[in-house]
Amino acid sequence: MDNGASSYRRFLDGDKEGLTEIVHTYADGLIFYVNSFVHDIHTAEDITEDVLAKLIAKKPHYSGRSSFKTWLYTIARNLTMDYLSRNSNYQRADISELDNISSQSDIEKRYIKNEQKRELHKIMQKLNPDYVQVLYLIYFEGFNNKETAHIMKKSKRQIENLLYRAKQALKNEFDKEGMTYEEL
Repeated sequence: MDNGASSYRRFLDGDKEGLTEIVHTYADGLIFYVNSFVHDIHTAEDITEDVLAKLIAKKPHYSGRSSFKTWLYTIARNLTMDYLSRNSNYQRADISELDNISSQSDIEKRYIKNEQKRELHKIMQKLNPDYVQVLYLIYFEGFNNKETAHIMKKSKRQIENLLYRAKQALKNEFDKEGMTYEEL
């Protein structure tokens, strides 16, 4: 599969299995990406459902100028920004709701990884929202700087600067907490 584009084309041609593949491939990542904005996992799930509903109902045109994943995350970001502008009073989710992020089979490794992620999410909540967004897109979702720039509506150079400052801020927060995080 070429990152979802072929699945979306098949869906547009009437193959419902194409949409199923998109949901299985991207739903979890979209939920966590949206949650980095709204800080409420249930709202993030609702917005992700809205993204997928938009694909079903409106069948927006995918031009192929960016990767399918970049295009899909841009839709999610736009819907999230719409939500936030309509609902300025949103609630923060308790970080303990994110316990099941990892899906490793070894229970001990999963527990350690979840503890690290929980601590990382707690620390990231202290950062500037743009820092959280750039770190999430690049390190959790694997987007490159160009794709991240497209999603965040910034230049590639702005993303490079933002990423540098975000990593410095994250390192400073880790230092304050006396912690290290192996995966960064």
